[in-house]
Amino acid sequence: MKKDDRKILLAHGSGGNLTRKLIEEVFAEAFRNELLAPLNDQAIFKLPHEKLAFTTDSYVVKPIFFPGGDIGKLSICGTINDLAVGGAEPVYLSASFIIEEGLPLDELKKIVASMARTANDSGVKIVTGDTKVVERGKGDKLFINTAGIGIVRDSVDLSPAAIRPGDVIIVSGTIGDHGIAIMTHREGIQMDVPVDSDCAPLHNLTSDMLNAADGIKAMRDPTRGGLATVLNEFASACGFSMNIREDDVPVREAVKGACEILGFDPLYLANEGKLVAVASKESAEKILLAMKKNPLGKDAAIIGEVKAEPKGKVLLETSIGNRRILDMLSGEQLPRIC
Repeated sequence: MKKDDRKILLAHGSGGNLTRKLIEEVFAEAFRNELLAPLNDQAIFKLPHEKLAFTTDSYVVKPIFFPGGDIGKLSICGTINDLAVGGAEPVYLSASFIIEEGLPLDELKKIVASMARTANDSGVKIVTGDTKVVERGKGDKLFINTAGIGIVRDSVDLSPAAIRPGDVIIVSGTIGDHGIAIMTHREGIQMDVPVDSDCAPLHNLTSDMLNAADGIKAMRDPTRGGLATVLNEFASACGFSMNIREDDVPVREAVKGACEILGFDPLYLANEGKLVAVASKESAEKILLAMKKNPLGKDAAIIGEVKAEPKGKVLLETSIGNRRILDMLSGEQLPRIC
């Protein structure tokens, strides 16, 4: 690519010479591995006879660079985490890009490099992908779609339907960091203590948890809709009540302060490096200890338990001893968050 070709053009999405150069000099160069090297429309590979997990997601976060990450890192972490909370070990990812005409090439290279670094550090390979370019004003800089494949051990079978009264609810760390990082950066809000996104791959943490004990019933990463939404999904799936204690839910003071100013509830804010797990009471302490030994679980906490009644509801015990129902989020609290 010529040195003066500093922006993405519509011709980069035409399927011709510029498309080929973009693929070879940006994407293939960053994601280099033996499965991607043929640059076919698919990756062909062999896997052991294991259970497989497969997921896909799209990322439209605004802005594409934010404190603690960028849309590229987010896309890799988000896909890894969707596999990890199903008990899978991520293996292969795809990455497809919808690029708006006029995006500076340097910005695209930074994002691709971030994706490559995150994938390499996580031990996964990006083995196939696609690129499209839309006219200026018809997109918003860059959208990324990913898909992922992971291997699930035969002994692992996680499902919210397995949750029973007496089980405990565990969160891996402070909630709401990603949502506040995006919103304050997007709106130019200056905070005394800045908040970075918690964007991180969770598969090593989930592996530690599964190795620690056999009592994990279900896991989920609380992205859009946050902790409250995940708990409502669990309650709906198992038919029992999720009961949590406000004082036990870890929230950074800076996030609490920002929520008070902006009128947000941290229980509904997006997270990109946290998980929620439900486990048997007997296994909970072993799982919690294993989590705390992992840097991504150092602030893990047991925040509540499952009860038989009221069926399908999520209840919060407040700091002053009252109880209130946490419903599913209605509407979009923070658009373009991931």
